[in-house]
Amino acid sequence: MLRGRIRNVVNLLDMITERSAENFIGINRHFCGWYSTGSSHVELPIKRKKSERKPLVTSVNELKREARLRRKEKQMVQENTLRPPENGLLVKGLVPVAHEVYAARAKLNACVSRIAKSIAIFSCSLCGEVHVGDPPHRIRTCDVAGSLKNKEHTWERGGVEHILPLVESFHLYDWVGRAVSHNEQLQVDRIPAIVELCVQAGFDIPEYPTRRRTFPIYSLAGKVIDFERRFPKEDNPGKDINTYGFWDKKKKSSEENKFFDLHSDDVQAIAIQGMEAWERMRSGASKLMKKYAVQTCGYCSEMQVGPKGHKVRNCQAFKHQMRDGQHAWQEATVDDLIPPVYVWHVRDSYSGEPLVNGLKRYYGMLPAVVELFAQAGAYVGDHYAGVMREDVAVPELDELKWVV
Repeated sequence: MLRGRIRNVVNLLDMITERSAENFIGINRHFCGWYSTGSSHVELPIKRKKSERKPLVTSVNELKREARLRRKEKQMVQENTLRPPENGLLVKGLVPVAHEVYAARAKLNACVSRIAKSIAIFSCSLCGEVHVGDPPHRIRTCDVAGSLKNKEHTWERGGVEHILPLVESFHLYDWVGRAVSHNEQLQVDRIPAIVELCVQAGFDIPEYPTRRRTFPIYSLAGKVIDFERRFPKEDNPGKDINTYGFWDKKKKSSEENKFFDLHSDDVQAIAIQGMEAWERMRSGASKLMKKYAVQTCGYCSEMQVGPKGHKVRNCQAFKHQMRDGQHAWQEATVDDLIPPVYVWHVRDSYSGEPLVNGLKRYYGMLPAVVELFAQAGAYVGDHYAGVMREDVAVPELDELKWVV
């Protein structure tokens, strides 16, 4: 009898506890809903160590699976239908995108050159770090051979080449043909990789001719069959063009020197145009790279636009002796083609006080081009909100000990 009463009392207490917990959780849900900011923590980009390889776009297991499929296709004697651009033909839907990317690049260079006259750009002479705005920061991140003991940077005035680094690639007259060999490295012209991507996608530059096929190539048991090479047309427009040695007559095309109307003194308007050109160039390059292959070295910044990397043995990165100077080719990303040089960013960057090392955990980062346009008055897109950290209040140095 007593045991039954005790059991009933225990069950009643359990029911009361469960209902109280449910009510408390419901209140907390509403409470969190009122005060939730919806922001997520995003890690700031860090410099990759020289011994680290770039992350693979495609996993190793997927690469092995594709290699097994290619081996099986070579064993089967049958014709494999190739689609553009693997068959040598252009993707017609991406030809306007190539023109748009090339025009956006030219406009971006013009806008950056104009705004760089108003906003100072600094570069460390030892490690190469970049800072946009005056005065340069005092964050101690210079950790290279010959740097100061306190790891402070040795600043000097920089230019456009520091925030828009030039990434070059060998220009291929026939991107379906063989790769550039080591002995041909001085005979084949090198041009900006983004320009080479536009040329292969359908943008014609007279100084950099490329082969435009009218008949597709075929793949039979792993071998490429080119009917235009076996049965050439009588009126071949490219028969008198050398396939290498374009650097002997290097001239900038009229499109490269195309002058944009930037006479206006409104720096903010120029910054807005430059920001739009930056986003348009990156988005267009992403569309082109989904169809046209671009290769990069896993350890250095070498690029090659085309289905395979070149064979020039000039890699001087980590353990290049074991590879005999050859590059470790892998699929490239947009950041490899258009590298965003990240710089420190703070919301109130016009106070005239330099950024200090003790508060670097409260600072954000932005690509140097975006930071340059942002300081000139352009609007920064929401996709940079995670790394900007403008929702973080930067305390004063005397308030740092009170921060939780």
